[in-house]
Amino acid sequence: MTKGRRVKESEGLRANDLTGEGEYLVPDVLEHGLTLVLVGTAPSKISAARRAYYANPSNKFWRTLHQAGLTPRQLAPSEYPLLPSFGLGLTDVAKRHSGVDATLPREAWQPEELRAKVRQYQPKLLAFTSKRGAAETLGVSTGKLTYGPQTETLEGAEVWVLPSTSPLGHNYFQLEPWEALGKRVKELQQG
Repeated sequence: MTKGRRVKESEGLRANDLTGEGEYLVPDVLEHGLTLVLVGTAPSKISAARRAYYANPSNKFWRTLHQAGLTPRQLAPSEYPLLPSFGLGLTDVAKRHSGVDATLPREAWQPEELRAKVRQYQPKLLAFTSKRGAAETLGVSTGKLTYGPQTETLEGAEVWVLPSTSPLGHNYFQLEPWEALGKRVKELQQG
């Protein structure tokens, strides 16, 4: 694949694979002018197999986006290429590996690659969908991170940390930080 070539998704939607080599398990959804980029850790085995973000039916991600007011309706995982039309993008800290965070090898984490993407696309907000992805990128322990907005920026973008929507984190999930993010995104989009 050459840079800019599009990858066909299962439902006829398209999304750029920005590696130029087809090496990402799930393509980035990034472009200039986005209000918010949501950053996962790595695709689950189900998401990698389907080449769609948060494709595990037990994952609350798509329902949570809608409940938080970030999308006008609940999208299906295969509809992830629609997110830029709402000012949203998607990527992961570990783009070339799949599975549970705790099983990812050390080399899976690519925080400098993520930083380069943030510099290139310059979103206003960057929200990590788990403490682990934030910790790997920001260089702090998960115990020192709180949910919600952080005091530091990343390459000029406001940083948020959100509770994971993964089935493994259902007992710890809280909707309130997601709703606060939804309000902040609306402020920036209307401002």
